[in-house]
Amino acid sequence: MTSEQQLDLRGKRVLVMGLGTRSGGLGVTRWLVEQGAEVTVTDLRSAEELRPSLEALRDLPVRFVLGEHRREDFEEAEIVVRNPAVPRESPWLALARAAGARIEMEMTLFFRVCPAPIIGVTGTKGKTTTATLCATILRQWKPETVLAGNLGRSAFELLPAIGPDTPVVLELSSWQLEGLDEHGMSPHIAVLTTISPDHLDRYPSFEAYVDAKRAIARHQRPGDWFVVNRDDPVVWSCRDTGAGRVIAFGQDDGVSEGAFRKGDRLVWRFAGQEEELLHRREIPLAGDHAVSDALAAVAAALLRGAALEHARAGLRGAQPVPHRLELVAHIDGVEFVNDTAATAPVAVLAALETFRGRPIVLIGGGAAKGVSLGELAQVVAARVRAVVLLDGTATPEYKAALENAGARVFGPYRSMEEAVHQAARLAEPGGVVLLSPGCASFGLFRDEFHRGEAFRAAVRHLASRQGVER
Repeated sequence: MTSEQQLDLRGKRVLVMGLGTRSGGLGVTRWLVEQGAEVTVTDLRSAEELRPSLEALRDLPVRFVLGEHRREDFEEAEIVVRNPAVPRESPWLALARAAGARIEMEMTLFFRVCPAPIIGVTGTKGKTTTATLCATILRQWKPETVLAGNLGRSAFELLPAIGPDTPVVLELSSWQLEGLDEHGMSPHIAVLTTISPDHLDRYPSFEAYVDAKRAIARHQRPGDWFVVNRDDPVVWSCRDTGAGRVIAFGQDDGVSEGAFRKGDRLVWRFAGQEEELLHRREIPLAGDHAVSDALAAVAAALLRGAALEHARAGLRGAQPVPHRLELVAHIDGVEFVNDTAATAPVAVLAALETFRGRPIVLIGGGAAKGVSLGELAQVVAARVRAVVLLDGTATPEYKAALENAGARVFGPYRSMEEAVHQAARLAEPGGVVLLSPGCASFGLFRDEFHRGEAFRAAVRHLASRQGVER
């Protein structure tokens, strides 16, 4: 970042709005204290709800305001660092802006101080797998590669290990991109995987959601790169967003520069040369969507400086990402698969396609995100043996749509253990019990990762009761 973007935080009154239960709030709070800021943390949750986070910060000179927000904290703050879950339209932020405060986020601060070029990855589906695969490839070249962002890992906690040549890969949510957009920031290499309706409880329209995703490349300059999915019409329509050079990935058109699938082969075409990467069967990840993610990851890693042999080695050694089509156990001939990160219909459809032809018992439902579940229900009813629903604000609509489509529906259940036990009773040998909710997790769970952890625990309890070797 240029010098005018740097912030001198010594003695500044900084208000962290939303500590959270994952590492982002902790990392930025520690870093702010290290920079000499006078830090106050305000969060609507109670001390008991935030106990692990508070324990992690207990030795720092931080003032906490919990269970409420106070007007004077926002009026007196010079800088407010908002959690991504806090809407930018929050009246508390409006109050701070009116009093002259600067609004930042963990990511905007990190972009200012990171000494290395950043690879940023976003999309409705595939961003975590793509970012992880990209980092896996880059580590074949530079083992010190950093992976952080919207996947439960604070970028600031890893900042001391980052030098000018360190590859840095960040998963970026639409909410984090809002903050970067406000300050005119985009990564050196931007990757856009897929876009489909999601978070419409937060955005006024699908177009507004698309615009938030588009921000990943909006402020790129000549010399930057924009890696774009040519198989997704919405994503491809975003290719001219900024000044970065467009590199495509997807099915091969025989002409474009980028990473492509040609039948069962993956190839890289760049600067007038075409090189074969490997065969599809060499990538140990399930589903066609995994191939798309691999192509995006290869493109970004090669543009950053990795070589073809690094890409081959990284993809051959790829491991499934936790909470995304994660095999938890085999019990009585049934696979129990944790896909809790499938919080949008498009992700559920990809999971169902992965297990096409096998008897599936789907565990779904949860909190509403403003997205219609009607079309998803039609596909689910045609593809699965039964649906077991978790309770939540979206579940009544989902249940009605499923029943209208002819699905066998059980529940809703108020605990994951009940849902897993019901699903196990309905499953048959050779089949799959698939947690792929299509909804947010709030209500029964803190977040989707907590939901996935509850699924793992319930499955392992079931296995231990039945004396099964996992």
